[in-house]
Amino acid sequence: MSKHTLVMRIGGDDVADSGRRLAGGLVTELPRYSSFSSIDHQIGDTITQLQAMGLHPSERALDLAVLAAAITAADTRISRDLDAQDGWTREIELCVPVSDSRVWTDSGPLIERTLNFLTGDLWLVTFRERAASVQTLVPVSTGTLTEKPQSVCLFSGGLDSFIGAVDLLSEGERILLVSHYWDRVASRHQKLCLEALEEHFGEGTFDSVRAYVGFPKGAVADSQDEDTLRGRSFLFFSLAALAADAIGDGTVIHVPENGLISLNVPLDPLRLGALSTRTTHPYYMARFNEILRSIGLTSKLENRYRHRTKGQMVAECTDKAFLRATAANTMSCSSPAKMRFDQDEQRRQPKNCGHCVPCLIRRASLLHGFGTDDTEYQLEDLGARVLDSTRATGEHIRSFQFAIAQLSAKPQRARFDIHKPGPLTDHPADWAAYEQVYRDGIGEVAALLNGVISRPGGG
Repeated sequence: MSKHTLVMRIGGDDVADSGRRLAGGLVTELPRYSSFSSIDHQIGDTITQLQAMGLHPSERALDLAVLAAAITAADTRISRDLDAQDGWTREIELCVPVSDSRVWTDSGPLIERTLNFLTGDLWLVTFRERAASVQTLVPVSTGTLTEKPQSVCLFSGGLDSFIGAVDLLSEGERILLVSHYWDRVASRHQKLCLEALEEHFGEGTFDSVRAYVGFPKGAVADSQDEDTLRGRSFLFFSLAALAADAIGDGTVIHVPENGLISLNVPLDPLRLGALSTRTTHPYYMARFNEILRSIGLTSKLENRYRHRTKGQMVAECTDKAFLRATAANTMSCSSPAKMRFDQDEQRRQPKNCGHCVPCLIRRASLLHGFGTDDTEYQLEDLGARVLDSTRATGEHIRSFQFAIAQLSAKPQRARFDIHKPGPLTDHPADWAAYEQVYRDGIGEVAALLNGVISRPGGG
């Protein structure tokens, strides 16, 4: 096991003591960012894209994006297997220069608690003043927008975010879609979905920012790469907050995510920790909104689908015919970077796997909303054979079947199960609605898996 301290430096004159507090940690100095252009490139040229629209974010919003980039470096380049004492929990410190260290230091404990909940690690975050040469980084915007967006909407290229965009555009809201991507598979599906929206709703009806944010392999000394990516939504939310701040005070950031995935109740006892993600959990989103307030940003995350299953989102979409015609362009798979090709090597089209948790919820939702599913999956027919529950193709199906059986035997357990992934203390009036969306979501997957058999060894 090794503890890690990552030090970020901005400006050639950033030579001050980093202020690190983690005793005994291996120290990695991330590549120095000498100017605005280098730091903007690291956060996916997001500010440059905003400037082209005539949008100008604040230094405080840039600080948040810089922090999110440092979190991404740590989360993706520090190995749990190699550096965690228990195979999961890492000890990580970040040392980040900001435009107002007093404000950020006051918010530090809240940020650390939020990250601990999100990733399951132990975080320390230390802030110091930016160097004199980079006290102001964001240049004045020169572009103009004929019509400023009314809100920001996260846009991953998945089915939920696509429905969120369709609903908002159908309601006549002008939105700024914010995307980030890790690989060419996600990028491809985002582009397909954006093209479909533009063709359907018309050119100029929405704006879009797409950011690639990543660090090279081996960026952290004496460690290996990590692919669990539990901190990815901190980056996604921070890029959206950067855009929202550029639009103006009080801008809403729409987070389109179905309630079953947001709660992410563990399907079986083994999924409580490592396999239960919290990227849009209500507690985490409440803490992120608290962070925004604590550092003086006025935007706010909202999930209008928190009490809806994915199937209900499909069935209630405001432009159901368009959704049905284009849903196959979206990517829901938990591992989109794993290329999945058709047997015909000439096509080489990546596919949703069809058997991971997000894919199963996707399949169930399209069955619920449309009665059919036109998506091509690596595992096309779930009932064609007995699936091996010890292998990838059957593991998550068996977990769902366990949860379905448990809930069927004791329906009242739903009121307790919804609290297992994290506190719902910010939303006591919503407990009944969260219980219902959990029941309904499990019911949709149960309908999909009716007649499907999985067991160790398959058959």
